[in-house]
Amino acid sequence: MKTDLSTFTGEGSPGISAKVKYLVWLLFSNVFFLTNIPYPNIFKVGILKIFGASIGKHVVIKPWVKIKFPWKLVLGDYVWLGEEAWIDNISEIKIGNHVCISQGALLLTGNHDYKKSSFDLISKGIVVEDGVWVGAKATVSGGVVLGSHCVLTVGSFTSKDLAPYTINQGNPAQVVKHREIS
Repeated sequence: MKTDLSTFTGEGSPGISAKVKYLVWLLFSNVFFLTNIPYPNIFKVGILKIFGASIGKHVVIKPWVKIKFPWKLVLGDYVWLGEEAWIDNISEIKIGNHVCISQGALLLTGNHDYKKSSFDLISKGIVVEDGVWVGAKATVSGGVVLGSHCVLTVGSFTSKDLAPYTINQGNPAQVVKHREIS
């Protein structure tokens, strides 16, 4: 069997009203998020809420944060999104309280089924529980639960759930030790 992208149907593609909503979001995103201008967090949070995101209190959103669909995003209290973090959420991403998503980290809910010649889209949500730290340039793929207070270190990758209170490193990420918080 060979890959034949001409057979990709894009099944589940959004209708015209969803495309218009996404276009309007892209305009706002490019002006207020993908910029060096330090707009106040309360302003960015307000825009995300207008577009359907559920957001807790005291959220920090640094410049250049890319969010695909705010209406599929849940952020708890005291969440930090670092510079150039990318929330690529074609499925829902739920981020708990007191979570740090560091610079350049990628939360990626979509992929393709390489076993099918039509390269069908696969999409699974991500859950980031309370107290998690996703290190700079780390990647989390769809269908993953990051357990309470775990750490995914700088540049690491996971496509599997991470246990609570563990420090995980590498590609694929492996437990290197347990996290103790004083």
